[in-house]
Amino acid sequence: MSFEGKDMPRKGARVKISDVSDALGLTKSTVSRALNHYPDISETTRTRVQAMADKMGYRPLSHAQAIRTGLVKSLGLVIQMGDHDAQRPFLSTFLAGLSEGASAEGFTLTIATSNSEQATLNTFKSMIRDHKADGFILPRTMVDDPRIALLRAADVPFVLFGRVAGAADLPSYDIKGGAAMHEAVEHLSSLGHRQIGFINGGTQYSYAPTRADGFLRGMRDAGLSVNPALIAQDAVTIDQARAAADVMLAAPNPPTAIICAVDMAALGVYESAAACGLEIGTDLSVIGYDGIPEGAHVSPPLSTFAVDFKHAGLRLSNLLIRNIRGEKPTGLQETATAQFLRRGSTGPAPHSQTNSKGGNYESEL
Repeated sequence: MSFEGKDMPRKGARVKISDVSDALGLTKSTVSRALNHYPDISETTRTRVQAMADKMGYRPLSHAQAIRTGLVKSLGLVIQMGDHDAQRPFLSTFLAGLSEGASAEGFTLTIATSNSEQATLNTFKSMIRDHKADGFILPRTMVDDPRIALLRAADVPFVLFGRVAGAADLPSYDIKGGAAMHEAVEHLSSLGHRQIGFINGGTQYSYAPTRADGFLRGMRDAGLSVNPALIAQDAVTIDQARAAADVMLAAPNPPTAIICAVDMAALGVYESAAACGLEIGTDLSVIGYDGIPEGAHVSPPLSTFAVDFKHAGLRLSNLLIRNIRGEKPTGLQETATAQFLRRGSTGPAPHSQTNSKGGNYESEL
């Protein structure tokens, strides 16, 4: 059997890149660049080369390929286990997306863990020094992110899961959390709520100012005033959110609804409401963000904005690999929207109801 006029290698012999180039009548450089998805190779040529390589059974030797291209064909991820939700259930889904996206392009995923911010930076330095990865995925982007400065200084490709103000040229994939908060206000306003509280997540993370801005824009567009007493920050755990909700529900004019920047905070609001003798969805409406599994199993189920973490992982892998292969960072930004799951935790604003702490729940309709 021959390939485009050229004889195939003898039986049992390893197919080399020169065999593929001879079969196609192309240079070894062109075949190599096509197989490694370099942007200067047309899609037609890339497809033709890949088809021939598959037909002939060509498989690159990873060590030789690393020497030739300077790539180890691996994406790096450092998980900081000290984070409040580093082991959340959605992490496995996120990792599955990253791994699947890497594998589709012939890359692997190299994962390391750390237990502090400094340990995370040291791990990055070690992985860069030992060339364990060609680029890195940075989850949970921070407002002032030292990982970005480190990787920029080392001239190592990376992609952000999130966006940083004033750095629109960085490769990134982000969910429009601000738009979700705006939609949450619209939804509650349509149900007659006028006193709406907001519990934000950790202000060190880039999502916090974005979601706060979305909430404030939503209130403004709905013609509602913002009560500073009904705004809380830095609540990323159930206990932190419960403490924030306790203060809000004890206010002279307490909220009839509370929007939370993360689902774990929303679960804290459930506990505070129960302590006040309030029924979620009837006396107090609650909306979260993330779509964590626990939200579906509380009573009533939590209304939330669900994020497709597997798809996020797929897109982050794709964007990083494209950057590694030479695409300019300015064209590697993508955004997506979260899906609103309307469940039992939201309902019409209550009329003239009083909580156990003396707050008066009275609709302004």
